[in-house]
Amino acid sequence: MKFSTQEEYGLRCLLRVAREKADKGLTIPEISKAEGITTHNTAKILRALRLGGFLASSRGQIGGYTLSRPANDIHVKDVLDFLGGKLFDAEFCNDHSGSDSICTHTVDCSIRSLWQMLQSAVDGVLKDMTIKDLVAGEENIVSQISNIGKEETIKL
Repeated sequence: MKFSTQEEYGLRCLLRVAREKADKGLTIPEISKAEGITTHNTAKILRALRLGGFLASSRGQIGGYTLSRPANDIHVKDVLDFLGGKLFDAEFCNDHSGSDSICTHTVDCSIRSLWQMLQSAVDGVLKDMTIKDLVAGEENIVSQISNIGKEETIKL
């Protein structure tokens, strides 16, 4: 399972902006340098995040990028869905139909069930996780994830 570089870099840029004071925006060169991403890619990602409603931008001497709303109102699932989509969606089987003699579109498709279960698990972890949670650090995330397994069961 892989996440795209757009999803990875998008989250990193969003977290970089979230860690800054709300009254001071970060510029493309500042984010680019801090994250080790080219300015061209940084600009492209920040534009996408702005169009997705996650960032706001302002021009001028004190301009730059800031979060468009509080970090606890930006859900990681929404960001990842916007930047790259889901790991598995209904169109997956149409794109990977298999051979003509064996139809992977049947009701009893073990592989489809696996992808649906994985997508459900990922959605379960990400649905309540916010940018604020990620800014709080790895220990906070590990604690949250271990609590999810105790509170919910995965349903197909």
